[in-house]
Amino acid sequence: MGFGRLERSKGSEPMSEINVTPLVDVMLVLVVIFIITAPLLASSIKLDLPKTDAAKPSDVPKFVTVVVDKSAKVFLNDKPIELPALAESLAASAKLNPDTEVQLRADETVPYGKVVEVMGVAQKAGLNRIGFVADPKKP
Repeated sequence: MGFGRLERSKGSEPMSEINVTPLVDVMLVLVVIFIITAPLLASSIKLDLPKTDAAKPSDVPKFVTVVVDKSAKVFLNDKPIELPALAESLAASAKLNPDTEVQLRADETVPYGKVVEVMGVAQKAGLNRIGFVADPKKP
């Protein structure tokens, strides 16, 4: 009679690694759901606005361009203009839309006094939003 050792084979050991494939699948599904539903949530209020003749869209420009070239000549929207006429045109723009912006483009050789004079005309006309247009430096 042989008494020997009865060897048992070891069973499979528990996995010590996390399987991330199901996690990635769930996350991708959630991302797709958010991508689809986000635009729907932004415009969720549907309105039928009343109609009236007084509510017309305005065709008033949001900005006017004033240019002062090297010879200190003034241009309004690429048309030459004198300072008194510029004041009248800017006052008319201010009357139509007080939030109109003046985009001032001046050559770098123009004296500072001329630029300030044009700014003063714009401010007297009632346009206080003045933007200075410049070109970016070349690297």
